[in-house]
Parts: sequence; structure tokens; C-alpha cells
Amino acid sequence: MKYKLSVLLGAVCYGILSTIVTKAYAQGYSLGEVVGSQLLTGFVLAWALTLLMRVGGRNARRRPETGTATIGKAKLGWKQRLLLMAAGTPTAVTGLLYYESLHYIPNSLAILLLFQFTWIGVLMQAVARRQRPGGAMLLTVAVLLGGTIMAAGVIDQGMAGLDWRGVAFGLASALSYSLFILFSGKAVPSVHPAARSAWMITGGMLLVFVLFPPAFLFNGVLWSGLLPFGLLLGLFGAFLPPVLYAIGVPRIGEALTGILGASELPVAVLLAAVVLREHVSVLQWAGVAVVLLGVALPELLARLSRKSVSILE
Repeated sequence: MKYKLSVLLGAVCYGILSTIVTKAYAQGYSLGEVVGSQLLTGFVLAWALTLLMRVGGRNARRRPETGTATIGKAKLGWKQRLLLMAAGTPTAVTGLLYYESLHYIPNSLAILLLFQFTWIGVLMQAVARRQRPGGAMLLTVAVLLGGTIMAAGVIDQGMAGLDWRGVAFGLASALSYSLFILFSGKAVPSVHPAARSAWMITGGMLLVFVLFPPAFLFNGVLWSGLLPFGLLLGLFGAFLPPVLYAIGVPRIGEALTGILGASELPVAVLLAAVVLREHVSVLQWAGVAVVLLGVALPELLARLSRKSVSILE
């Protein structure tokens, strides 16, 4: 249960982000400043936690003669460090694409597009394994797409108000997010979650700083109002979710992670309606419910199938 709760809380943290980002945009901050300050804060928090554990001597040791760090029961060499840094880059890419979509479309629609990662991830696994999607997969895709159309307001509002740049960025963020879930569970899972998260955040931060040089560190923007947004985004976006996912995903698996991760959707839509005063109709809320059903459908069908086999036996 604690591993399930860990993933659930991580998803709730992600649901808060779009509202904070929209508020930061309203203050005039750019995409690079928002994402850069987020990852910088996450970087500091993650390494502070890791170093605190090392100083305490409970879960980490340093061996200068071998050039490796021992976290928990696993040695972490430079090959593993680079692998974790590479696995952290989808996190940064997801943030960039998702936050960029908020320039063009409402929060409630951006989060719905991000949630297409549920079927994109399953489709990627089917392609990797060279297996044709089964009936359950096709049914899931149909439910998710139908729910997304309802929740996006296409039925009651039409498509005239949709900006396809935002739609494209939102779908691209879904693809990147599915890669993050895949890598977060498989990249050196034997290493302590704190160390895994620290190295993954480091990789994401370096990528963002290459794409958007961190001028906010030197021009005074960080201290003139950006810092509070960076602290909130870093805590709820770059620090807590990777740590919580690193704890829970290897234990509960990717399928259940996708279901529990769906809690991000209602949190984001609710905050968009309450805090940002975005209009969310009854039909759109019904679409959100259909999307949540689509997220849970593969696991529900699998459990129903296992139960039927057990009864027959």
C-alpha cells in the first residue's frame, strides 16, 4: 500500500504544476525561466537529501579508491550515473512541451492531451515487442479518445477555439511522459530512490540549461519574483514526484502506475476551474470521468480475465 500511495502522491503533485505555471506566465516569465528555475530547485533539494543521507552514514558510503558511490546495497559508477542522467531527460522535455502548450490552450485541455500517454505507452510496448494491439487495447484507445473529445469541449463548443500548436505540444508531451514512466522504472532500479532522483534531475537540468542558458541566475530575475515560482515548481514538479515514483514504480509496475497516475487529471482540471476560473462544463467533467475509466480499463479487464480463469479452474 505504501508504494501505491507513493505513486498516487507523485501524480497529485504533477496535477498542481499547470496552475503554478500559468500564474508565472501571467507575471511575464518565459518558458526557459520557469522550467530552469524548477529544475534548479529540484536539483538542490534532491542533492541535499542525498548528501544528508551520506553524512548520516545510514544508507550511503564513499569509496575514493574505486571512484564509486554506494547507495543502499548497490554501487553507483559513472556508467550508471550517465544512464540515470539520460533517463532524466524525458522529464525535462515533458515539462518544456507541456508548459509550452499552456501558451496556446487552456490548462484543462493541456492536461487531457498529456494524458494520452496512457495509450501511447501501451502502443510503444506493443511495437517494441512486435505484437499487434489486442481488442482490449483498441477498446481502451477508443474510450480515451472519446473521453478526450468530450472533455476538450469539442462537442459543445466546436473546434474553432482550438489552437493546433497547443494541441501538437500537448500530444508531444504525452509521448515524452510515456518515455519517462518507462525509464523511471527500469533505469538502475537497485539504486536508492534519492540517488536515482538526484542524478535524473541533474540530467534534465543540464539539458534545459543547454537549450535555455540560465541568464536568470545573473540578471536579477530570480530574486525579483521568479524564486517563489521556482521553489513551488521544483518541490512539486522536479523533486517530490521523481522520488515518489522511484520508490513506487519498480514495486507496483507500469500498468498500476498508469492507473494511479490518473489522479493528476482531476486535480489539474479542478484547480483550473477553481483557481484560474476556467469554464469546465458538465459534459467536459463527464469526459474527464470517461478518460479516467479509459486509463483504468486495461487493468480492470486484465483482472476480470484472471478472475474468470481462476473461477474456471
